Amino acid sequence: MALITQEKLDYIVKLLTEINYGSVLITLHDGQITQVDSTEKNRFLAKSKVASHK
Repeated sequence: MALITQEKLDYIVKLLTEINYGSVLITLHDGQITQVDSTEKNRFLAKSKVASHK
């Protein structure tokens, strides 16, 4: 098992605390974190759909 630096841990935790809906993808190469991607999901209802729900 490779060591994970505090800098990488802090970055991942920061992403996790800032995102409400979405994903965080951690890419490893030879047991080392080489990339971290985050995707936040935002969904908006169309006005016509909002009106039809009444």
